Amino acid sequence: MELGTLVGLVLGLVFIVASILILSWGGDGGIGDFLDAPSAMIVIGGTLCSGMIGVKMKNFVGAFKAAGVTFKPPVLDPAAAIDTIVQLANTARKEGVLALEESAANMGDQFLKKGVMLIVDGTDPELVKGIMETELGYTDERHGSVAAFYENLANYAPSWGMMGTMVGLILMLRDLNDPDNLGPMMALALVTTFYGCIVANYLCNPIASKLKDISKEEILYRTVMVEGMLSIQAGENPRIIEEKLKSFLAPALRGGVGAGSGGGAPGGAAE
Repeated sequence: MELGTLVGLVLGLVFIVASILILSWGGDGGIGDFLDAPSAMIVIGGTLCSGMIGVKMKNFVGAFKAAGVTFKPPVLDPAAAIDTIVQLANTARKEGVLALEESAANMGDQFLKKGVMLIVDGTDPELVKGIMETELGYTDERHGSVAAFYENLANYAPSWGMMGTMVGLILMLRDLNDPDNLGPMMALALVTTFYGCIVANYLCNPIASKLKDISKEEILYRTVMVEGMLSIQAGENPRIIEEKLKSFLAPALRGGVGAGSGGGAPGGAAE
């Protein structure tokens, strides 16, 4: 569970509600003044419809499934991945590249397994690099399209909020005979703008940002694997491979390499 997402959502809601209660303390207003079903329908419904128009239906549904990654991102352990690659390098150095086929059979990570099998099959190094980097590129593109979807929703929501406000103002201006109702009607009209800001800046933009962050981690993780596979195929010394791959990691993470961080085949990451 990604605590940042959960804690951020809960605290954000607490701060919004608390600020409303504090500002309305002692007055006639309250939290009920910020709850309006038609306003929510205009903003949320309109934003979702705009998002649906902008992409294919399968991508629309997939984007909401992908949002679950912000709560439970894939478990990526670069140190364990490097340990695995170093073990593979040792096996290839002692027993030959063909011996890696047995190791690949027990791998849970399909990306790493694919790279190992390409090496075992004697594929040209440039072709191995091209195949693996092409897969990385399309993975990055898929992840980026999901993040872009939420960025688009964040752009749509305030516009729908303004649209709702204009609807409220039109209704208000049609009936100016009762001055006592102008204030409440104006406040109600502005609620949709408030909802638009909430949807954009409390939900959609943060989701897009976190999806990008998770994607960067996965692409780096996979890049380490590609570099490791190519180094094994080139017959480089396992210790040199380890030092090379550690350079991809932040200094604080390098100590975990070779220190019991897993050593086995790393698990696959969600797409």
